[in-house]
Amino acid sequence: MWWIVFFGALIGPGICSREKFFGDQVFRINVRNGEEISKLIQLVNSDDFKLNVWKSPSTFGRPVDVLVPSVSLLPVKSFLKSQGLEYSVTIEDLQALLDNEDEEMRHNEGQERSGSNFNYGAYHSLDAIYHEMDSIATDFPDLARRVKIGQTFEKRPMYVLKFSTGGDKQRPAIWLNAGIHSREWISQATAIWTARKIVSDYQKDPVITSILEKVDIFLLPVANPDGYVYTHTQNRFWRKTRSLNPGSRCIGTDPNRNWNASFAGTGASDNPCSEVYHGPHANSEVEVKSVVDFIQKHGNFKCFIDLHSYSQLLMYPYGYSMKKAPDAEELDDVARQAAEALASLSGTKYQVGPTCTTVYPASGSSIDWAYDNGIKYSFTFELRDTGHYGFLLPANQIIPTAEETWLGLKTIMEHVRDNLY
Repeated sequence: MWWIVFFGALIGPGICSREKFFGDQVFRINVRNGEEISKLIQLVNSDDFKLNVWKSPSTFGRPVDVLVPSVSLLPVKSFLKSQGLEYSVTIEDLQALLDNEDEEMRHNEGQERSGSNFNYGAYHSLDAIYHEMDSIATDFPDLARRVKIGQTFEKRPMYVLKFSTGGDKQRPAIWLNAGIHSREWISQATAIWTARKIVSDYQKDPVITSILEKVDIFLLPVANPDGYVYTHTQNRFWRKTRSLNPGSRCIGTDPNRNWNASFAGTGASDNPCSEVYHGPHANSEVEVKSVVDFIQKHGNFKCFIDLHSYSQLLMYPYGYSMKKAPDAEELDDVARQAAEALASLSGTKYQVGPTCTTVYPASGSSIDWAYDNGIKYSFTFELRDTGHYGFLLPANQIIPTAEETWLGLKTIMEHVRDNLY
């Protein structure tokens, strides 16, 4: 497996004492065939370069994004040239983008402390998101309720917002998941915007009103709270959970390889230092198990949507197999309608298809588990962008991203409303 952990020094003040990336760059490497992918795997597997893969190799012709530490720039360029691999630099000054992001967050936090309302066009800490979830439930007590579904490895609470017009009735339900990979900040930001949008548009927008008359919506805006806090305090590009791995110096499991769906199969690693480490067993991560237990106890979920970033993709099962899902034709049709609705706002183009052939093989994923456990309408969104900013999407793109994603989400939820199997 080609993923390795990127280590750097803790220098200076950042947000707390976050890891610094002075002089580091992101390369986009073009791979056109199996031989070139093999050369690339050789590069990223080398401990000498300490690379961090942002977008991994998939079908031939899709570029690969790699974070290259400043000390490795010259030897990596030399390797790429010697192997005939074409590349471009997509981010020339990674630390500058991080500094801008930090400054915007500090400015926003100062405004909110002085009494301003929650700014949906800014990135927020876990505490701020949890506080806003509580505010939404307080502002709309007849529609929204904050529900604790468990706690993390580091003992933080896990909260979902339940939106329902059915009181305590156990109605058909939709699950919206976000932030399972902690560095994908646009997913958490889009999710909390979506929470406010649901309550704001109820009884104003006939579509969301009619959806909530028939189904409940459960929204988990931060599915990996420990990892999310770590991205704010230590390493902005942390992906995994923060659980300990006995016998290894490396921390964490990839929570989107930890579900009981062809667990430990293709596209996952048994190396605890890998970014796609699947964990010691299915549901070993308490964050994953909390969601699994809640959904299984509820027993009537019809839709599961997981928000990720980046790449602008809308995918459905399977990731762990090339085999066609029994409902693939319907899922593909719904996804294409959703992508068309999303693009109608500002022209953002999404690629649609099954996970395995659209990006890469991936076992143990959330939507494959959901689908295999009877939740037919299971989809993954990979939000903006396609790599110009990668995980550091500027805050001024949060609301445009959330607004267009909402159109895609509504399209899927409408189909669920009308096709309650």
